[in-house]
Amino acid sequence: SRNVQFFGLEGQKRVQASFVIVVGLGGVGSHAAAMLLRSGVGKLRLIDFDQVSLSSLNRHAVATRDDVGTPKAVCLKEHFSRIYPECVIEACSELFDESSAEDLLSGSPDFVLDCIDNIDTKVFLIATCKKKSLRVLSATGAGARADPTRVRIADICESSIDPLSRAVRHRLRRLHGIESGVPVVFSMERPKAKLLPVNGVDGQEGNPSDYQQIVPGFRVRIIPVLGTIPAIFGQVMASYTIAKLAGLQVETEPVVNLDVEHYAVLHRRLIEREELLYGTADAVEVDKEEVAYVVRELWRGKSARNQDSHDVGRGMWRSVNKLTLTRWDHKQPPSVSNLILLTFQEAEKHEASSVEEIKEQEPAFYAMVTETLNCGKKEF
Repeated sequence: SRNVQFFGLEGQKRVQASFVIVVGLGGVGSHAAAMLLRSGVGKLRLIDFDQVSLSSLNRHAVATRDDVGTPKAVCLKEHFSRIYPECVIEACSELFDESSAEDLLSGSPDFVLDCIDNIDTKVFLIATCKKKSLRVLSATGAGARADPTRVRIADICESSIDPLSRAVRHRLRRLHGIESGVPVVFSMERPKAKLLPVNGVDGQEGNPSDYQQIVPGFRVRIIPVLGTIPAIFGQVMASYTIAKLAGLQVETEPVVNLDVEHYAVLHRRLIEREELLYGTADAVEVDKEEVAYVVRELWRGKSARNQDSHDVGRGMWRSVNKLTLTRWDHKQPPSVSNLILLTFQEAEKHEASSVEEIKEQEPAFYAMVTETLNCGKKEF
């Protein structure tokens, strides 16, 4: 009744007549599936090869101690059947891969939710959905975050900060020619930790099977996770999907309110400079999104030699018109960790010198640039 009041009767009928597939039923997928169910989605196909473990209990939507050792798909189906028995639920306790994709994506689903944390499988699922013209919504990294206010939905070409999103974006472009058209849920918060060995509560190395079913090619390390954040990811995915199914138009907030074309201009300037100095731009390892990261995050839209500038707003963007990206070390390729933002005059002077000369003549400036570029190297 609450959904009917919100969407209208016809909108809720569309939700009830819909068929949604959720791939990956951990902290993100279980919460997404649970809210799809509670919102009245008429058919759910739940896919996950793994079983509920003790470590699942800090973030899983419905699992209890009694469910430990139960396949996640079966666990959800059993709980869901007590909540909304009219829903048609297919529990698929198998690995999504090339051999199973055709069957697991069959039946003309209205939406596919990608809640997988393995990069290769995630890329394959997204590419397969795009090939089949299936609507897909993908979740990126929810682990090692704590700030719920930084969770966003955007096209994958706009996603930033998140390492998993970046890796998926690169592989989709390189392997499948997909650059956009895939909505993703991601956090703009930088991860607070990295993948760690599997350790027990006593600090000793633990058994990976206590945390997940071991499958060849899948990671056996873990990333620390605060249970609330994957739950929020799942709720965001469910909310987005239900609104789309009901026909409700929801405009997501832009990730950043910046002039994207400005970064495109800086990207073109970099390519032109490479061609002028080295005869080719083949060594350029960055795209427009990464140029935006270098300019915005590393150099704050200012010349590396004028980081104390107080220009803001239009003043800052006017100054950007005078800037260009060039290599810090001429011997290394123009990557995120080797690009410096300078005025055209500064760039010409820099290109006539060497890193060794700068280190000797301007040790403070050399140290500042090195530290800044190391931040880019760590992030990427």
